Amino acid sequence: MMLDAPAKTKLLSLDELLKLGNARVEIIDGSVVKMNAAGFIHAIVGGNIHDPLKQFVVKHNLGGVFYDGLTYLMLSDAKGLKDSFVPDISFIRLANILPMPDMSKPYPGIPDLAIEVISPGEDADDIQTKLRTYLAKGTEQVWLVYPTTKELHQYRRDNNPEIRIYHGSQTLDLADLFPGLELTTDQIFTIPEWALR
Repeated sequence: MMLDAPAKTKLLSLDELLKLGNARVEIIDGSVVKMNAAGFIHAIVGGNIHDPLKQFVVKHNLGGVFYDGLTYLMLSDAKGLKDSFVPDISFIRLANILPMPDMSKPYPGIPDLAIEVISPGEDADDIQTKLRTYLAKGTEQVWLVYPTTKELHQYRRDNNPEIRIYHGSQTLDLADLFPGLELTTDQIFTIPEWALR
């Protein structure tokens, strides 16, 4: 759902983005886009991915894993922000973490891994624009996770445009980002018993 930007031809500045406060928005190709509210299944599946990644990354001191809320300034210039994304889960390698003199501001770089848990009603064109932008700017992998169909689509910058689609009981290929970690689609899409009551 598009929100009114100051003008169609004028890009939003970082200050204008920050003035939106806690509004859940992204900037996609220069347009301010309101993010859909996440449902219960979205949060469960996101947690099923985030938790093992975070534990593994912390244990092996690989970098930072971030859960919903970190804004990445993907593409900006003196005229304003063209792309500013908030992935559901993201990872930045330790060697790629940029200095952050003001940690209250959005991250001025890109994630090495961006994970988007796709909710019903998300705009397919926006999803594809974000995917292309992530890969073009240098993100190593993008995962599109579909709780409804229980599929994970893995896009790799070094193998674009090939897509690995995982479903059923498959083990994800994580060797490039998380060597030694095993994560299966069963783990990702399992709904705990307490949630099924």
